[in-house]
Amino acid sequence: MKAMFGGLALALVLAAGAAAQDAPRDGGTITVALTADIRSTDPGINRDGNTDTVMQHVIESLVGYREDLTVGPALAESWTVSDGGRTYDFKIRQGALFHNGKPVTSAEVKWSWDRRWATESWTCRPLFDGSGGLKVEAVETPDPQTVRFRLAAPNALFLAQLANFQCFASGTISPDSLNPDGSWNTPIGTGPYRLSSWKRGEAVVLERFADYKPLSEPGSGYAGARIAHADTIRFQIVPDPSTAEAALATGQVDLLPSLAPAKIDQVKANGGTVETAQGLGWSVILVQTADPVLSDPRIRRAIAHAIDLKQIAQARTYGLTEANPSAVARSSTFFDDGFLDWPAYDPAKAQALLQEAGYKGQPITIQTNKRYDGMYDNAVLVQAMLAAAGIDARLEVLDWATQLDNYIAGKFQLQSFAFSARLDPSLLYGILIGRKSENPAEQWDDPKAAELLARSVETEDAAARKDALKQLHALAAEQVPIIGLYYDPAVDAVGPKLKGYRPWAADKPRLWGAWKAE
Repeated sequence: MKAMFGGLALALVLAAGAAAQDAPRDGGTITVALTADIRSTDPGINRDGNTDTVMQHVIESLVGYREDLTVGPALAESWTVSDGGRTYDFKIRQGALFHNGKPVTSAEVKWSWDRRWATESWTCRPLFDGSGGLKVEAVETPDPQTVRFRLAAPNALFLAQLANFQCFASGTISPDSLNPDGSWNTPIGTGPYRLSSWKRGEAVVLERFADYKPLSEPGSGYAGARIAHADTIRFQIVPDPSTAEAALATGQVDLLPSLAPAKIDQVKANGGTVETAQGLGWSVILVQTADPVLSDPRIRRAIAHAIDLKQIAQARTYGLTEANPSAVARSSTFFDDGFLDWPAYDPAKAQALLQEAGYKGQPITIQTNKRYDGMYDNAVLVQAMLAAAGIDARLEVLDWATQLDNYIAGKFQLQSFAFSARLDPSLLYGILIGRKSENPAEQWDDPKAAELLARSVETEDAAARKDALKQLHALAAEQVPIIGLYYDPAVDAVGPKLKGYRPWAADKPRLWGAWKAE
């Protein structure tokens, strides 16, 4: 009997120990490997992907994307819409403080917007000046806790663009972030962490802001409660992937974001774990519809029939994601299997269409580069598949800068390309649809497509938006102005002591909510 109770006591002790490991623990340092240094600490002004990742821990926007890609509260705890969708009133989160201890008011929100708006290098201004349909006419401060945005016309993308983590359109900083002469000094934000130090080329160190008051809504993506557990987050600059993997194996690094799928087994063998999520970076084959050969939609459909999307997705992502020809990602709330409808892989059908179109073996060039393995590998696979269907497909391997210049100028027949994450499908369609005479980089120059895109953003009614997106995809399957391949999965390598961390569709690490085990 004593032995039985002794065994029970031991089991209870072990269970309590496991539960303690699973429970959030405050304190310690979480170290994250970054492939390159950040560009600046001025959010949205001088930025890149790494800069955005770091600054999201320091600066908050009024709203943020949830994990299901809807928009939720962040610095604003709520908002109301009036005037037929033209006026948005945001209520600032109760108890919100800047890192210097000063309370946040609507005046600082407006000041931050006005400063960004007046900065010529802020590349997101065209998203709000009416160039793309959405126009902010005024930002007002009816009372200290309310900031009001007035739009020229209703637009379903307003909240999505306000939540855009590349723009920090409503990212709020204290005017004390500037030097007396108006030059930039340091970010004094409202986030759960504040900047402690930045040693260029080495590391960015953040420390927990003890007076942070989180929302009551559970954290999800960049919305809801941002509850910080670690005392310090260290973003370590580790340009070499092999060095970063070795640092993860030895415990010098706790998180290695954006791991190549081919490295998963090696990381696991070295004691790490791998967390994945459906991503939003879209790998595609660009099609120049103004090209003399490719201007015939029958030839474009033949190319679509010649490409086995499933095989390419399987090969490139090691089975972590499935093919998707649509600008509506699987992680989108709008997605259903209807967005997978596309000219089926059928080389015989491709050959019949080529014959019908009078294709005489003219060479079709696929531009690619070796800077991004995915783009190059996709081009090689597509070349082989087109050749098997009787198309004289040829690779043109360029340096990335030249290929990008060609994309901007529309100087290509086919290009292996990829679009970075857009968290709303209309945003992705928005960079595809337009008049080539005005912007040669536009992929899809079609009045019907432009009309459907406009319909997709003129209302916030989800059913109406989804209907417009469905019609857009059906039209794309008919005209083939671009060939979507797959969405790159979010793959992060996690060290054994990092707990409570998980990736999400935006593929941006968030270290609030995570903690370091002893």
